[in-house]
Amino acid sequence: MKKILSLLFIASILLSACGASDATSTSEPSASAETTQAATKTPKPESTASPATNLGVMREALNGLEIAVWHPWYGVESSLFDTFVNEFNEKNEWGIKVSAESQVNFANLYENTTASLPTADKPDMVIALPEHALEWDANGVTTDLMPYAQDPLYGIDSSDIPNVFWNQDYFGGKRIAIPAQRTARFLLWNETWAGELGFSASPDAPDDFKQQACRAQKAMLKDETPQNDFMGGWYADTDPMTAYAWLLAFEGGVLEGSDYRFLTPNNIEAFKFLRELSETTCAWQAANVDPLNAFANREAMFITASLHDLPEVARAFAGAKNTDAWKVISFPGANEDALVVYGSSYVILKSTNEKQLAAWLFARWLLDNKQDARWVEATHLFPIRSSTVDLLGDYEKTHPQWAQAIKLLPQGEIQPQLASWREVKVMLGDGFTHMYRVNVASGQVPAILAQMESISRSLGK
Repeated sequence: MKKILSLLFIASILLSACGASDATSTSEPSASAETTQAATKTPKPESTASPATNLGVMREALNGLEIAVWHPWYGVESSLFDTFVNEFNEKNEWGIKVSAESQVNFANLYENTTASLPTADKPDMVIALPEHALEWDANGVTTDLMPYAQDPLYGIDSSDIPNVFWNQDYFGGKRIAIPAQRTARFLLWNETWAGELGFSASPDAPDDFKQQACRAQKAMLKDETPQNDFMGGWYADTDPMTAYAWLLAFEGGVLEGSDYRFLTPNNIEAFKFLRELSETTCAWQAANVDPLNAFANREAMFITASLHDLPEVARAFAGAKNTDAWKVISFPGANEDALVVYGSSYVILKSTNEKQLAAWLFARWLLDNKQDARWVEATHLFPIRSSTVDLLGDYEKTHPQWAQAIKLLPQGEIQPQLASWREVKVMLGDGFTHMYRVNVASGQVPAILAQMESISRSLGK
């Protein structure tokens, strides 16, 4: 039976220490009987001296130091990041000066950063995907952030960062980066419509998902509009993270040890299940159909969406004058539900000790609760710090589905920690899309997975 997380347990996950073990301990020793008896004596004055740094950089060496930061954002995110840069430049106590440059998207950032590495014009810090950081680390150009994270003076309390965020960038005994933004892909479920069709809860297993999707499709046959007879179930989404989450829901995946493995019984079962949904019209796709609008118009019981899509879904419901209750759920598995967490990270490239520390201090400042909360309000993504939720009470009230997503974080899993995942995940999405575009029969799924395995292993070399 699937484990059911209680509300109290979920709350404790979010608000208690859930970080990685490589953080410096800040717990104080408990008082012994001897020290308790001596409490009546005149206490010695407590030392107010700041802890010393182990990083070997004098504070005055940071004053006036300039660092270059490249990021992938444009629009709202880029504008907010520029605001953060200006605030840090004006207020930071060390006199560090940051200059920021947008590379427009992750692909451009990766290509431009990689090209700049042999030159003197390379940035000091980039906000990149973890798989990009792994490739750069293999080439020896990233800074191991473990000493910075654990430093007595300049370290960070990682116990306030959920493991699924913090662990993604820890590999080979090194901390290659620290999390910048994190999101996930979810299923959205129309609770009101499901209730009218006789379902009192969201699907708890693949068979439950199939039953609800198929019953919703059959409900579309009862109106006088034949054009929508194929609608009603799951609007099949072929995003790579959707495909990966479904594989995990069936206790499959893409790795065996440190190599790719797609052709497994569980993966075959997962993809056959999804193809059979389409073959029985319980899942559907259509050209020029917006899945968000389809969901708001009761043309799909389920769709798939990312965190940043949730406000747009709410607007679609408002535009359709639909008051149905809808929820964010993870991908239902027979034993454990699946949720893949992904996003960008702060990567500090090797330079001088002074510039590396300056970049670390800027990244650490960006992870402060106040900046973290402002990121959430602008991007609608996960807060990186668990304690940031305390600053988002009003946001939580006005974004109930975001609050539901936060409670699913204990189910989250990281992506494969391989540099080749940069290309393999694209191949996974392309193969998944091909299955739907040419209506691959469910019986041909093993051949598709065998081809995926062959391609992924060649990409991983």
